Amino acid sequence: MTDPRLHLDIAGGVARLTIRRADKLNALDADMVAALVPLCRQIEHSDARIAILTGEGSRSFCAGGDIAAWSGLSPEAFGRHWVRDGHAAFDALARLRQPLIAVLNGHCLGGGLELAACADYRIAESHVRIGQPETGIGIVPGWSGTDRVLRRFGAQLARRMALFGEVYQAEEALRLGLVDQVVAEGQGMAAADAMVARVLTRSARATELTKMMLNAADGEDAGRVMESLAGTIAAASTDLVEGLAAFRDKRKPRFGEGE
Repeated sequence: MTDPRLHLDIAGGVARLTIRRADKLNALDADMVAALVPLCRQIEHSDARIAILTGEGSRSFCAGGDIAAWSGLSPEAFGRHWVRDGHAAFDALARLRQPLIAVLNGHCLGGGLELAACADYRIAESHVRIGQPETGIGIVPGWSGTDRVLRRFGAQLARRMALFGEVYQAEEALRLGLVDQVVAEGQGMAAADAMVARVLTRSARATELTKMMLNAADGEDAGRVMESLAGTIAAASTDLVEGLAAFRDKRKPRFGEGE
């Protein structure tokens, strides 16, 4: 599935994913959410070593879920599809093998903050405001706002945003650890490119493995990370060579005889 409002460009070892819906503050509807998963798979299978996520324009990085897209859903459809599909999409972003930089070039509220929390590094332009306003309209954070946001930024800060409606300007967000860098308006992508240049000088394989281990330690898909690492080791072993040869020859494998 593709969606023209999500633009992916992969070149020079960098995957750039842009939400192109500035007229709706880059809010996500159901089709856009569904398109995120195959786009992440495309990034995973590409030669990209790092990824950048941003939004079109300067008003909003992402306004989260489009209210028009979910407000008419039945409670069952809302919980069964809207929330679960959003989790699947955001999980795919957070679990990319490549480091992910979010360039917050506009306000980052509600689902937009949940989206930004998927990144490994967040660059905020100076005019950005960040928070979780969901309870103010009678709904709860639904795309990991009480899970990944809490793990990434701390339980008390999550409470202050989600329960008490605190919204932070970029500089205070930096002080609180919601973002990693603040730059002047319009300079977010240049700052991201500088960070990309730094990452590209480092070992690609070691960076990928380190991100996997960090994710596992953070409770981010630990089972898949462990099986992926173990599978890589097993696939490189002489035991596998012998096991496959024995299977083809219809004989019992002789493990360890050459060691």
